[in-house]
Amino acid sequence: MQKLCAASLHSRCNMAEDTNDEMSFFDHLEVLRWHVMRIAIAIVALAILFIIKSDFVFDKLLFGPANENFITYKLLCSLAHKFSLPESLCVSGIKMELLNTELFGQFITQLKTAFLLGFIVSFPYIIFELWRFIRPALTESEAKNAAKIIIGSSFFFFLGVSFSYFVIIPFSVNFAFNYIVSSQIKNLITLDNYISFFTMMSLGIGVVFELPMIAIALARFGILSADTMRKFRRHSVVVILIAAAIITPSPDVFTQMLVAVPMYFLFELSIVAASRVEKRNVA
Repeated sequence: MQKLCAASLHSRCNMAEDTNDEMSFFDHLEVLRWHVMRIAIAIVALAILFIIKSDFVFDKLLFGPANENFITYKLLCSLAHKFSLPESLCVSGIKMELLNTELFGQFITQLKTAFLLGFIVSFPYIIFELWRFIRPALTESEAKNAAKIIIGSSFFFFLGVSFSYFVIIPFSVNFAFNYIVSSQIKNLITLDNYISFFTMMSLGIGVVFELPMIAIALARFGILSADTMRKFRRHSVVVILIAAAIITPSPDVFTQMLVAVPMYFLFELSIVAASRVEKRNVA
């Protein structure tokens, strides 16, 4: 009798544990809240660091592409001399004068820039926290794939940010500051306009470079196929060339190719990635 009661009690305890393991909607919200809080703490901590190091962030990092001694300009100039390329690749005479037209403009710009940079730098940690939130609902194989997605997404995002910083932004800044419609017009760019262009371009190109990861996700759910991407390959070349011409308004073909070639490589890489996912789905 005692054994029967003990067995019954043990069964009830297991049922209670199973019930406790099943989290309600509000329990999930509570868990999500802590993940979001940790993400916010990471961004704020990095933002404080960037505020403390404002001299380096603005003078060396953000204003670097507007300096004729920037590494990209020096590298292209050396390539132009070595391979007899157009002398227009040697950038000189950039005169950057930024204006602040608001009472607390510099202070607000400093805070906004610090938090945006904090978000960019903490991107891998943000993806990691989101993965930790959905991890309990994944199988072991799905969890391993999710880890690969975190690494891949972070790699392509920072690759895009680096490409924007060392290629797109320098050419855009050089063109914008030196383009003159009339000698009676002086280019006086506001601080907020420059920083907004810098940060939005970095984030935008970082997202564009996520194309292979997006292709993998769409292929996994059967929304996009490698054959479809191959079918529109010629159309994609035209779109990429147009996008490169818009991103780099310089009439120099070599400059446009510096942007178009990596973008086309990403498209081809997306086809390969989607094809591999399709083979796995079939298997």
